[in-house]
Amino acid sequence: MGAQAISFVLEVFFGLFTYGFLLRFLMQAMRAPFRNPAGKAIVALTDWAVKPLRRVVPGVGGYDWASLVAAYLAQLALMLSMFLLFASGFAGLSLNATLYVLASAAVQLVRTAVWLAIVVVILQAVLSWVAPDGPLSGLLNALTFPFLRPLRRVIPPIGGALDLTPLILIVILQLVLMLPVRWLELSVNSLLR
Repeated sequence: MGAQAISFVLEVFFGLFTYGFLLRFLMQAMRAPFRNPAGKAIVALTDWAVKPLRRVVPGVGGYDWASLVAAYLAQLALMLSMFLLFASGFAGLSLNATLYVLASAAVQLVRTAVWLAIVVVILQAVLSWVAPDGPLSGLLNALTFPFLRPLRRVIPPIGGALDLTPLILIVILQLVLMLPVRWLELSVNSLLR
């Protein structure tokens, strides 16, 4: 019971930073506006790590690679702390275990990115009905439009008004979690055998 509580606290703490760094990377990659309450909060939450990392990891091709590296490092810190606390500590940190922690952090970062996309699509769909001109609409539209545009070309709105593409995108993202991400997790877990 205590292990579950510790695991939960670690996941919340490191997850906050992982999601923040990842959202910052995606916002810049999708050219989403930062001049909104969410954008300002993300910058405030992540500046402490992203700014120093930019000296080592420069942005290339219009992408803020420092934010992505920070997201990976936050996920790596979570995986390492979980492994050290609940496996066999530093004594069990063999080469295979180290490779497991490094690869598992990368796979969990992919999983986090897919979940982030699902949440953003749901938020965008709900806010498009409730508050289409709200302060977050520009941000959410910028984050979802590149994924919804190809679907909208193929699937027209029902009755000219009901857009099913967010639902279809969520189904596709869930399939990504079930198939390739799950396969990656099983492959990474085989490193410990």
